[in-house]
Amino acid sequence: MEFQHLQKQYWGRHLWARGYFVASSGSVTEEAITAYIQGQRGTEPKDGEDNFRVTPS
Repeated sequence: MEFQHLQKQYWGRHLWARGYFVASSGSVTEEAITAYIQGQRGTEPKDGEDNFRVTPS
């Protein structure tokens, strides 16, 4: 497995947090921004429902 030193450190933990949407205002419409925000609602896992796991490849 590549990066074996990270397996113990991150086993059963989050490796990253929720991301952010970034675009210049000249290349994206207000509708696209609104759709993105609405699509993110309700996607956070509930407590105890985290599903990220490090497994051997």
